[in-house]
Amino acid sequence: MVVRNMESKKYKYRDEKEKQILQRRLKTIEGQVRGVSKMIEEDRYCDEVLIQISAIDKSLKSLGTMLLKNHLQTCVVKDIKNDHLEIIDDVMALIGKLS
Repeated sequence: MVVRNMESKKYKYRDEKEKQILQRRLKTIEGQVRGVSKMIEEDRYCDEVLIQISAIDKSLKSLGTMLLKNHLQTCVVKDIKNDHLEIIDDVMALIGKLS
């Protein structure tokens, strides 16, 4: 469900299960970033650090893909069903920003 307040910001209701999944993934990514920071402090070899940075990048992309899929399946479908077809322009702009 998308809720709009008086300042026209959009909000998405997420149930506790979805929040837990997203928070778990974010905590994993935070741990990966802390690991890279520690590797830098320890003067680890460049290729090891770069491999970990690549893993972080993949984790972030996976999280983004999950959020985009959920957005399309919930918010966008609901707007289209309610004849708010301007959502298509919003999605196209979003995809442009993501690529």
